[in-house]
Amino acid sequence: MFIQVFGESYQKSVDFTCDFCIIFSCLIKHDILFSFTKLKGGDLTDIGKRLKQLRMRQNLTLDELASRCELTKGFLSQLERGLTSPSIATLEDIVEALGYSMSEFFKEEAEEKTVFNKEDYFVDEKEGMTISWIVPNAQKNSMEPILLELEPSETSNTIYPHDGEEFGFVLSGRIALVEGEKRQTVRKGSTFYVRGRNEHYLKNIGSQTARVIWVCNPPIF
Repeated sequence: MFIQVFGESYQKSVDFTCDFCIIFSCLIKHDILFSFTKLKGGDLTDIGKRLKQLRMRQNLTLDELASRCELTKGFLSQLERGLTSPSIATLEDIVEALGYSMSEFFKEEAEEKTVFNKEDYFVDEKEGMTISWIVPNAQKNSMEPILLELEPSETSNTIYPHDGEEFGFVLSGRIALVEGEKRQTVRKGSTFYVRGRNEHYLKNIGSQTARVIWVCNPPIF
């Protein structure tokens, strides 16, 4: 089976992506200019934002990108702000200079979830202690927060020396931050900030359940 583009015949594949590439090649060959408002349902601002996102991801300045694709800094700046429209050939040159293919450029990226509810939490209940991982799969992030609930006289898991830093906020109750022989009391509404140089743990020294938001960078919980 064949498809025709501007009077030229091409063998049709079973893969839509291949057909799309054929059409793209033909458009480039005929040097067709067109508005990207009709492509992928986006507009010039979307195209510009996507280009800027990829440029920043590669840690490139406008000058550096302009040099790579032999365009002017001013043109790229206008493009990123959605003030001008490129030809497909020009867009392809820019995308290749950024290290991507056209199919990767137009690929829809899954929107990253940023708000989480209780049903998203992973909860580990032990005798005298409950740990809730309140941001799912936080191991891939720079920070890992947990909600720690300690019954009276109970202690948390021991944190062994590491290269990171930790922050804690006591939501309720009263705890002791224990680092070797050093013991500091942290009450409701107070915070603690420690570097991971020393072995340490938390102990509930109050008469009610202590609830603590505990954040570590990098993830270690």
